[in-house]
Amino acid sequence: MSDLLTLVDGRVGRIRLNRPRALHALNPAMCAGVLDALEAWRGDAAVEAIVIDHAPSPDGDPRLSRGFCAGGDIRMLAESGAGDGAAAREFFRTEYRMNHRLFTYPKPIAAFMDGVTMGGGVGIAMPARYRVATENTKFAMPETGIGLFPDVGGGWYLSRLPGRMGEFLAVTGHRLNGAECLALGLATHLIDSAGIDAAKARIAERPQDIGAVLDEAGQPAGEAPILAHAPAIDRLFASDRLEDIIAALAADGGDFAAETLAVIRTKSPQACKVALKLVLDARSVGTFEDEMRAEYAVACRVVQRADFAEGVRAVIVDKDGSPCWDPATPEAVSDHLIDRIFAPLPPDEEWTPA
Repeated sequence: MSDLLTLVDGRVGRIRLNRPRALHALNPAMCAGVLDALEAWRGDAAVEAIVIDHAPSPDGDPRLSRGFCAGGDIRMLAESGAGDGAAAREFFRTEYRMNHRLFTYPKPIAAFMDGVTMGGGVGIAMPARYRVATENTKFAMPETGIGLFPDVGGGWYLSRLPGRMGEFLAVTGHRLNGAECLALGLATHLIDSAGIDAAKARIAERPQDIGAVLDEAGQPAGEAPILAHAPAIDRLFASDRLEDIIAALAADGGDFAAETLAVIRTKSPQACKVALKLVLDARSVGTFEDEMRAEYAVACRVVQRADFAEGVRAVIVDKDGSPCWDPATPEAVSDHLIDRIFAPLPPDEEWTPA
């Protein structure tokens, strides 16, 4: 069975992620398949809109249906990064081309984020014009916990959230539920998962009226707990320096600050500094293409640094949850190191759109 299913349903092109045992994490062939399908449908007048979702588990196991897309092929990236990094660079190049094509696609796209939507899953959902969350949505960019950074356009999306919410999410990898996604604008609609199939069927019948279909099926955000912390986040994450944020959290004395500080202490200091600079720089980036070019340069370097290998070992391979970061403290991560990570690539190595 293919890891990616593409078909035409009525007047809608359907892209279905189909790796249930990996929570539909993206591999190179899946990214290439999305690119090919979108290109084939671009000039096809019979396809008026695109729907992206995940296929259900073939054996009906609910544990295997809880993910929209859990990210990318982290093990492959780590293995490549430990060597010459060529396979990792090729994966990023293809994945970012997919992200960019989704972002610039001329036909309306609806992504159904029903379940775990993290890392690469954010990258495939956020470019869509319509982004549907459910009560099952668990949305996060948790890369700092494995020595990476919120890529796949993460800098673009996070930098455009209100206040300092983007910095908070980038550094901590905090998980948002569906109501919180809607409240922050990361989702355009919130629909009960029981109503998703009916909504997709109506989209197939009325592909040029997706917004109205989803409005009819949607529900208010209701309680969004993250909003209660927004004033504290704006105050505690006011600085673009990780050391200042940590000092503010340590001095606060409140439970939220203490819990947040404890989370940050588990993350790679290097990755946290990269994440902060990513969000800062993205605020002044002119186009999504420019953002992807910048993120590609950072990804090519970070994937071959020690923290990524160590993060994958501790979280995914050995699962001991005790990474030994190098450098071990924020103070030891120099501005010079961060500048080297963010330096543009030579022209013949730069990322380009498909």
